[in-house]
Amino acid sequence: MASFKETHRAELRAAARQLGERCLYSAAKWAAELLVGVEKDATPAPSAAMDSPSSSSAASGGRLLHLHRSGGSSFRHRPRPGGGSSSEARTPIGGVSYVSTPIPDDDAFDSGGDKYLLAKTYFDCREYRRAAHVLQNQVGRKAVFLRRYALYMAGEKRKEEEMIELEGSLGKSNAVNQELVELEKELSTHRRTGSIDSFGLYLYGIILRDKGCEDLARAILVESVNSYPWNWSAWSELQSLCTGSDILNNLNLKNHWMKDFFLASAYLELKMHEEALKIYERLMGVFCCSGYIQAQIATVQYNMRDLDEAEMIFEELLRSDPFRVDSMDIYSNLLYAKESLTALSFLAHRVFLTDKYRPESCCIIANYYSLKGQHEKSVLYFQRALKLNRKYLSAWTLMGHEFVELKNTPAAIDAYRRAVDINPRDYRAWYGLGQIYEMMEMPFYALYYFRKSSHLQPNDARLWIAMAQCYESEPLQMIEEAIKCYERAANSNDTEGIALHQLAKLHGMLGKSEEAAFYYKKDLERMEVEERQGKSFVEALLFLAKHCRSIGRFEEAEHYCTRLLDYTGPEKETAKNILQGLKRAQAGFPSMDIDHFAL
Repeated sequence: MASFKETHRAELRAAARQLGERCLYSAAKWAAELLVGVEKDATPAPSAAMDSPSSSSAASGGRLLHLHRSGGSSFRHRPRPGGGSSSEARTPIGGVSYVSTPIPDDDAFDSGGDKYLLAKTYFDCREYRRAAHVLQNQVGRKAVFLRRYALYMAGEKRKEEEMIELEGSLGKSNAVNQELVELEKELSTHRRTGSIDSFGLYLYGIILRDKGCEDLARAILVESVNSYPWNWSAWSELQSLCTGSDILNNLNLKNHWMKDFFLASAYLELKMHEEALKIYERLMGVFCCSGYIQAQIATVQYNMRDLDEAEMIFEELLRSDPFRVDSMDIYSNLLYAKESLTALSFLAHRVFLTDKYRPESCCIIANYYSLKGQHEKSVLYFQRALKLNRKYLSAWTLMGHEFVELKNTPAAIDAYRRAVDINPRDYRAWYGLGQIYEMMEMPFYALYYFRKSSHLQPNDARLWIAMAQCYESEPLQMIEEAIKCYERAANSNDTEGIALHQLAKLHGMLGKSEEAAFYYKKDLERMEVEERQGKSFVEALLFLAKHCRSIGRFEEAEHYCTRLLDYTGPEKETAKNILQGLKRAQAGFPSMDIDHFAL
């Protein structure tokens, strides 16, 4: 009897072959990479692997074991398709029970096999209409799917050509895929008669999505993945239609183990990082060598601002797979955030030599030039990335940032708007639009976009700070609203300490000295822990000295003044005068108003 992991391998091996034969190469690649990521059983005997609760952890020796600990639960085997009951449930790590889905048999190599091979060859050469024509009278399931898929791709190819002819490589256009109408009619008819398979449902879902019928597209794609759960392309398309957690939770999905991959990826897209990380760490118990899962975990850590942990995982990925390009654009964003120019230069050189015409490679090189301050070259490479993939979200957003640096406001606005057209949940693009309108002194427009970004990423202090600064601006002067935003920022891990300092200043402006003193003290403690000193440090000491003097806490006021004596400039003289006033007050003499000496 096969172990749980052996069953995984059998399913993925068959899926990689079947998906590749249907020219669904992205999904086939995903399945094959996951296949080699399944941990080998500790012993050759299936029963030992099945019965030992620690077989996964004992034999793993896998990468990132310090980060991803498995639950140690045993797996109940399930028989291979055709070898017993297909309804038996399986229990992987964590005690989760999964349904069993038989692997469908493909068409036998019949009299139409030669034509199928010819059509597949044409398809691989991007001669889509020739491929469809060869398969015109074929009735096998693979042949029928490939004919329809070839027609769809022919329509997509022509649409791209029209867009370039009408508007240029990056221009907007109303060009549409002319094959959608006929394909929808054909596929809807076959669905009503029940003569459509999971791959046909997948194609039908894509067509409905392209036509804007999102609700029906979701229902069709759910049918597809429930029927054939190993098609990652179908899961990805379904994920793109799940724009909120409410939609995600209402999907009627079978509890196959592929659902875990889908949910983790969807949670990551919806910024539900803790939930995504929990699932990926559990999956590492079986797929401990999977580069895909490790890259996803690194992405989660990056989004959670744990840059050091994410960098360590990406470095390990590159050591084990030095020619990897997938997810390396996220790594380049991380290196950019850490201002690691040397590491980013090395990564850019590596991907350039590996595959310089991948969109991700162009994005990495663009980040390198941006960090060097060469923004024109950076824009050039982002444009190259977009010529290769017009829907490459990060390239549109990051190119918008570069146009901001170049003071090209119209181009920046266009880039950001193209990004939110592709994905309305891209908080960076909304934030960029807010910055642009703030620069244009249009604060109400800026606030609208800042609110959109903070709603999508509520735990990012930078977004709340940007909104607060907008409320503070000259045209608005909405101090109370600014204080609320700074409070949200202070509770969202404001690593730069901007929120605490501004909260102290604003409360001081409103005459709320107790609240101001509270925030100045917290800010002072933060700067002491981080061993930072500067203007903000001196400002906090001076305010606290004056505040403590005003409420009669002379010893504390003297402590702050003594610390101010270590600094040069007018604040030192102010501190001396405050100390003199304190001594006079303690000696029973009337003192001068110390505010006379304040900065």
